[in-house]
Amino acid sequence: MAEAFIVGAVRTPVGTKKGALAGVHPADMGAHVLKELVNRTGVDPAAVEDVIMGCVSQVGPQALDLARTAWLSAGLPETTAGVTIDRQCGSSQQAVHFAAQGVMSGTQDLVVASGVENMGMVPMGANVQFALDNGLQLFGEGWLKRYGMQEISQFRGAQLMCEKWGYKREDLERFALESHQRAAAARDAGHFDGEIAPIGGLAQDEGVRPDTTLEKMAELKALRDGWELTAAVASQISIGAGALLIASERAVEQHGLTPMARIVQLALQGDDPVYMLTAPIPATRVALDKAGLGIDDIDVTEINEAFAPVPLAWTQELGADPARVNPNGGAIALGHPLGATGSILMTKLVHELRRTGGRYGLQTMCEGGGQANVTIVERV
Repeated sequence: MAEAFIVGAVRTPVGTKKGALAGVHPADMGAHVLKELVNRTGVDPAAVEDVIMGCVSQVGPQALDLARTAWLSAGLPETTAGVTIDRQCGSSQQAVHFAAQGVMSGTQDLVVASGVENMGMVPMGANVQFALDNGLQLFGEGWLKRYGMQEISQFRGAQLMCEKWGYKREDLERFALESHQRAAAARDAGHFDGEIAPIGGLAQDEGVRPDTTLEKMAELKALRDGWELTAAVASQISIGAGALLIASERAVEQHGLTPMARIVQLALQGDDPVYMLTAPIPATRVALDKAGLGIDDIDVTEINEAFAPVPLAWTQELGADPARVNPNGGAIALGHPLGATGSILMTKLVHELRRTGGRYGLQTMCEGGGQANVTIVERV
């Protein structure tokens, strides 16, 4: 099987819901990272065969095949196609998988994997609002027969995880505080500078709160009475974009590209859709087993902090070293622009491996429907 390499990785700073990027059209934000990716790698854009873009709420400004409109908005060649995909929060990590699989199959040589989401302009859930507005069921009879009318939501899933693993509010708040502290330290040390393409006057991630404290978190109201969850222990509603260039060995030689990392393993796994957020645990086990690696072989892990119990349970169940998990903070501090997060996390991961000299990196994230992607890469 042919090898697939990541030869470029760039992201915007992650903006807050009402911050500097709120008015940036998603196609223009996508165009920004696509153009920057082409400029940084020096690749001939006409040689790119496809642009695969993750986006969850594909309505309004994010409709009409955002991948294609973003590429064209960047002034790049009309000959390159684009497709927009939705695997919920893992959409642009799945874009990386599809791009790598195209290259590894030998049918493609250069593919862009990307993601965009402006949650300030297109609210979360906008693409299901039609059903709600028109009295239509979101789930069909087959689903209702299997799972009934019970609530299916990320919020309930996170609370169910707290109950299953015994996490209390204080555990979650300590984790959230450390996420902010790690992100602030990384930002101040310039660890993100090389991966960020400033846009809209914003050059740094906007959601980091270096002055937050456990005392401030304790003042917040629980999301529901009797729950452990508050807004402080959940990912932020955010805005951002990321893009990576995936290349074959032939393309690396032909275009004079410099590999950053090699794709080692791609895995998917489903789990209980009611719990929704637990699938990274079994998916990671599958990926490590297929790769012939142990958790101690992984130097850096990026796991999306949708809610604090997700990385807490993952770290506990896998026996991972907490210092290697989200070493520069996660979505609680940096934000979670849904369909863009997978590409942003992979960009963070490969740049951190290069910065620290680590060998193996692993990325995973929980996804709607009780799913998870896992990607293992090796620094080149």
